Amino acid sequence: INIPDNYKVLFLQGGGSGQFSAVPLNLIGLKEDRCADYIVTGTWSAKAAKEAEKYGKVRVVHPKMDSYTKIPEPSSWTLNPSASYVYYCCNETVHGVEYHFTPETNGVVLVSDMSSNFLSRPVDVSKFGLIFAGAQKNVGCAGVTVVIVREDLLGHALKECPIVLDYKVQVEMNSLYNTPPCFSIYIMNLVLEWIKNNGGSVAMETLNKQKSSIIYDIINASNGFYVCPVDTACRSRMNVPFRVGKKDGDDPLEKKFLDGASKLGMISLKGHRSVGGMRASLYNAVTLEDTEALADYMREFLKEHQ
Repeated sequence: INIPDNYKVLFLQGGGSGQFSAVPLNLIGLKEDRCADYIVTGTWSAKAAKEAEKYGKVRVVHPKMDSYTKIPEPSSWTLNPSASYVYYCCNETVHGVEYHFTPETNGVVLVSDMSSNFLSRPVDVSKFGLIFAGAQKNVGCAGVTVVIVREDLLGHALKECPIVLDYKVQVEMNSLYNTPPCFSIYIMNLVLEWIKNNGGSVAMETLNKQKSSIIYDIINASNGFYVCPVDTACRSRMNVPFRVGKKDGDDPLEKKFLDGASKLGMISLKGHRSVGGMRASLYNAVTLEDTEALADYMREFLKEHQ
């Protein structure tokens, strides 16, 4: 990942959820109107927008969606030129919606939560004012959150910003304002070495495209036995949600699918409780062989129950 010289990298605590507060506390005061635009495409961006409302005026830039299965057409967004920043979540883990483009903000600072697809593909950091990512999906274990922030955005924190969340303080103290999560940072270093030795984010992207295609191809060819509700254009390479048996899922069949999978050592395939169904997560550490094992099981199960 090429980070330009005018950006700082911080290793903080509090996870992605801590940044739902830190982002508005540090950035909403950039302009005097104290307002921000949010693109809400799933659970995590919705939570972030709700939290930001405590600190300023928050506007969702598109009509409210009935379900999180697509990214609203950018031509339908009404961006406010006097917003301090535009915020979006690059990959929504619960609903399996991922941006395969960078939103155009017409000069307004762009902020992205990349917690679940950070280093799963290359990213042009220069297009962003701030990127944050909890490490526990693709770059390590829980406990450390990476923040990449452009220098000109430092020093604008609201006076009520807790000092541990103040980016300027953390930059000046080299992320050592308080005891850092040493072990999580150490593990992250090992994972970064692993990514680098395996071809970097470009190689990760190739692999992740390959893995997700294997699963989506089975879903698409199953004649409606497996159903992914997400628009093809924004299907996630990280999280593949699907129902078994029919569009809204067949409960006994889905239970059977999960039981059979766990007998084969494939666990945590149950979808998030808020949406149900299945969810296959294909983060960097999941191998092509792991993915093929799931694919084989899905084919077998289809043959048996169609």
